[in-house]
Amino acid sequence: MQARTRTMALKALLLAAAAIAGAELLAQADITITPIPEPVTEVDIGFALASASAVGVPSAPGAWGGPRSGSEATLSDRVVDYRIEATLDPVAHTVDGRQTLTWRNRSQQTVRSVYLHLYMNAFKDAGSTYFTEQRAAGYHARVKPGEWGHIALRSVTQGGARVPWSFVQPDGGPATDQTVVRFDLPAPVAAGASTSIDIAFLTQLPRVVASTGHAGSFHLVGQWFPKIGVLELPGERGATRPRWNVHEYHHDTEFYADFGRFDVRLTAPKDYTVGATGELQGPPVERGAMLTHHYVQGDVHDFAWTADSRSAPPLRGTWSAPGSPQVQLSVLFPPDRAASAAPALKAATDALSYFSKTLGAYPYKTLTIVVPPLNADTAGGMEYPTFITVSGHEKVAPKTADAFELDLVTIHEVGHGYFYGILASNEVEEPMLDEGLNEYWNQRMLRDTGRKAYLGTPLLAALGMAPGFEGFDLARHDAAPGAAADPLGQNAHMRPKGIGPVYVRSATMLRDLEARIGKEATGRAFKEYYKRWKFRHPSIADLRETLAEVSGQREAVHAAFAQQVYATASVDDRIARLSSEPDAAGKPGAWRTSVTLERRGAAVAQSLLVKFADGSSETVVWDDRQKARTFSWVRPARALSAELDPQRRHYLDASKLDDSRTLDADGRAARRWSADLAAFFNILFSLIATV
Repeated sequence: MQARTRTMALKALLLAAAAIAGAELLAQADITITPIPEPVTEVDIGFALASASAVGVPSAPGAWGGPRSGSEATLSDRVVDYRIEATLDPVAHTVDGRQTLTWRNRSQQTVRSVYLHLYMNAFKDAGSTYFTEQRAAGYHARVKPGEWGHIALRSVTQGGARVPWSFVQPDGGPATDQTVVRFDLPAPVAAGASTSIDIAFLTQLPRVVASTGHAGSFHLVGQWFPKIGVLELPGERGATRPRWNVHEYHHDTEFYADFGRFDVRLTAPKDYTVGATGELQGPPVERGAMLTHHYVQGDVHDFAWTADSRSAPPLRGTWSAPGSPQVQLSVLFPPDRAASAAPALKAATDALSYFSKTLGAYPYKTLTIVVPPLNADTAGGMEYPTFITVSGHEKVAPKTADAFELDLVTIHEVGHGYFYGILASNEVEEPMLDEGLNEYWNQRMLRDTGRKAYLGTPLLAALGMAPGFEGFDLARHDAAPGAAADPLGQNAHMRPKGIGPVYVRSATMLRDLEARIGKEATGRAFKEYYKRWKFRHPSIADLRETLAEVSGQREAVHAAFAQQVYATASVDDRIARLSSEPDAAGKPGAWRTSVTLERRGAAVAQSLLVKFADGSSETVVWDDRQKARTFSWVRPARALSAELDPQRRHYLDASKLDDSRTLDADGRAARRWSADLAAFFNILFSLIATV
């Protein structure tokens, strides 16, 4: 190495001397030359980290092309265009497809390789990242021979030239995972330029799993085509340099993709009812025993469809609201689930009305709602752009668990149309922005529209025993605030406690924040969040800053995010002691009352309400970081009770049972439960007597 270094140094000196001599000669000859610019060294574009999660730095103002004013030619800054022709074989459960993918390089450097998702390969065998993580979580798939799914690339070309490709594992998953593929392009894509790639593929659908697949004649075709990853640029979702965001398909994760346009022709047997993302372009075209259905949709980032020979005639409806186009709704359902069709349609239109008013306009002209058959229940409860699947039941009796589930699932999936669909957050790295925000707004809709959560059966409802619960109360119960939890901002595939808490704990945290900064301020902030970030892939930091700015309560918002989103801090304040005794040192008739509060978790501002026997009260605020605090009063009346957080602002409190104390026994709760129990047995005995 030393000899080589000396040789290089000598060459450098000789070159320098030659340059000086050359410059002198040129000066003497009065000759001007234009220097040749040095070639730009291409820097490999890396991957987003496997551990990437809650972004802490807000995106740049011009991220993703800047805010959309509505005056642009398209709703989104379209990056990709898909033209796909696909034919369904309903016996083999395969989709034979050909697609032309046109992709625009938004970066300022030449791109020589691109990366695509082959999501269906998650179900190819037990060696995928998906099933490897599923086993590690203690779940074991019972996939029978012939029930696996995969996607095979038959040919890949660019301008007629063959494209070499290879499987990669950006997150360091098993070498047997084939859910991400790299294409090495014969013709690199210059900065700002576009390229088209032609791909022939064959997708084998699995038995219904993870909201895709087949069950008899029913086919739900999701994540079925090669889909290009997202090339993020500096200033977007915390990126400091260009990077490919193209994670393997992990267990408990969903999706993230660029906006674009889909032009898709789907061919299926004549007797199959077909529904899909987007708008149908005229009547289907007949080709022998097959029909080709042509769908087009712009400004979306995915495309899904369904085909089933058992479908009943679809239930149709329309919806419109100020700022939104008239929407054509279609409910596709099997005859044995006919009872679910009308309730699903009503829930969908109610949800569109609510979200368009509270968040912003719904920009698309269609919404297809699929009710899966009995043998495909796991296909229910999934969202794609302008296309959702819901739950289904043979009977939907009012004020029962089945009716509530159908209503809530439909509302939930329509809500996804906003958070997953239009805002298009990264569901892999920041699931809180989709599942969590959506769950909060679902519960907010239930509250604002007077909907109750019912958990009983038709028999109990017939007996008049159908108590309704507040949605936020159920969410708080399911969130288990006192239990250990992952930070809400953690990514979807590195959560020891699983994905479930993202839903209910996020909703509870946001309900808690709403109580602190006000419902009206929270609503205004979310409306601005939607306006500012629609079609732009916001991060958690973008949400945080919008809430802080619009609410005008930056300190409260930042504290909530620091404690619950970027970390996990328990909230556990309690009344440790309440006493009220005659004051020996005071005037006759004076009482000394003391209340001791204890803190076992994060510091939050608390209100304490103390009521006295003469009808008066005292309210004080505990707003410091001490672990304990005693408040005392000398008053002419004895204290009756003390209550912490009387306005119920702290939904994340580990236990509300230790938030209040009384000095005299209160039998109201016991009397209420006794009366309810007596009523139950009275109804039960009356029923028995009539049998």
